[in-house]
Amino acid sequence: MKHTGLHINKAALNVLGMENAEQINWNWPNPSLYEKAISRGEGQVSQGGPLVVQTGQHTGRSAKDKFIVRDAETENTVWWDQNVSMTPSQFEILWDDFKDYMGDKELFLQELFGGADLDHRLPVNIITEFAWHSLFIRHLLRIPANDDLGNFNAEFTIISLPGFRADPVRHGTRSETVIAVNMSERLVLIGGTSYAGEIKKSVFSILNYLLPKKSIMPMHCSVNIGQTNDAAIFFGLSGTGKTTLSANPDRTLIGDDEHGWSENGLFNFEGGCYAKMIRLSAKAEPEIYATTTMWGTVLENVVMNPDTRELDLDDATLAENSRGAYPLSAIPNASTTGRCGQPKNVIMLTADAFGILPPIARMTPSQAMYHFLSGYTAKVAGTEKGVTEPQATFSTCFGAPFMPRHPSEYGNLLRELIGEHNVTCWLVNTGWTGGPYGTGNRMPIKATRALLAAALDGSLKTTEFRVDENFGLDVPVSVAGVDSAILDPRSTWADKAAYDAQAAKLVAMFVKNFAKFNNHVDPDVRAAGPIAG
Repeated sequence: MKHTGLHINKAALNVLGMENAEQINWNWPNPSLYEKAISRGEGQVSQGGPLVVQTGQHTGRSAKDKFIVRDAETENTVWWDQNVSMTPSQFEILWDDFKDYMGDKELFLQELFGGADLDHRLPVNIITEFAWHSLFIRHLLRIPANDDLGNFNAEFTIISLPGFRADPVRHGTRSETVIAVNMSERLVLIGGTSYAGEIKKSVFSILNYLLPKKSIMPMHCSVNIGQTNDAAIFFGLSGTGKTTLSANPDRTLIGDDEHGWSENGLFNFEGGCYAKMIRLSAKAEPEIYATTTMWGTVLENVVMNPDTRELDLDDATLAENSRGAYPLSAIPNASTTGRCGQPKNVIMLTADAFGILPPIARMTPSQAMYHFLSGYTAKVAGTEKGVTEPQATFSTCFGAPFMPRHPSEYGNLLRELIGEHNVTCWLVNTGWTGGPYGTGNRMPIKATRALLAAALDGSLKTTEFRVDENFGLDVPVSVAGVDSAILDPRSTWADKAAYDAQAAKLVAMFVKNFAKFNNHVDPDVRAAGPIAG
């Protein structure tokens, strides 16, 4: 076996199952991985230098192919209503087959940290079959300093082998694709998919399982901080503007996707960003757009002219979910430490395609827990195959697929932290006004930014509020620089009766979705929901 790279830990090979691999490339730096990916034909270089890759049939997560091993460790700790189980024996067979597959391969191994909090970061080994996956994860996780690398001792290992094909009969899987998480063995096996997001989301899932035991809140969110140390948390599902709104040139970006909330404050799990590229606007998202012409950026399923090497970010031929991975250093105002103090504000973003929710509303801690557990947004026509009209989406904790434990554990922890640190909570609708999708218009991003600025600088607290008739939330009556009409959604609809009917339907959707949590939350949280007619 040939070894190349930095901090070669041969003693770990037997544990990692790579003792028969042809070559192990340890902690290769970005330029070496770039060269390797190009020489292997894994990707092409576009204008400006990004590495452009295609992931084939999997252009997003394979949520139905993810399994957690059900054993003594997880039997009573994992939320089995949401997570699919695999037996220890099935995992053992799968692991043996993974080791056989790696036997004659050249593999890439990165020793990285999940988490910027020096007291709570998780050292992980990331083993990949593709060079570009190794480059991707160097962007998305945190690279150890030389001193840390010399004493690195991984607590978890993630192995990604896109060329491996699972056998449903032999391994108990649904298809040839598999993401198998073994909390007892501290091992994740990913096979049959080239979508790099599976690697980083595996780290998120692990931290979501481990951190609550330490009373640390793991969050699918963005975080930024202003000049007065006014840190803000942004929750939101895909399409709500989480990445766009947190990349504010007037505030320092801590991170755009995954964070923890500990006794030390907020900390980024990652060292980079994984932003949507489809229809990216240079005007609306200049910092993110600039990364599309930077050397080192990894672009997944972005359409490129093969002759001119120019990108077409509006072309969804390869994927609606085209992505760009880049280090936080690519964002001019990003934090170098990935850490900040305790937050002042929590913002929960939703894109309400039904046009019912106000553009901003203040929430009590109990209302914040209710909406955190609900995790509402709405898909619109064209965003996913088969979606022809607005559809409500509820993803608890704004990240249900990555939450191994019961949502109430995360919700209660969030409410406790909000109360302990006197955090103000806001619900922000970046969706539609003046009617539903197809009739109304998308909420002006200029108005959303102005409302957020007023919330974050504290000026919104002193304005006059009214109580929303459907959700019982405090809604400002007027905000400087914002058309007051959009603050009252009903007034923007030409057909008021249609608004009332649609509002009643949305309230009923919330009530029906939350029924599964009623026995797991306190009465004040149950009472914090919408006002059923």
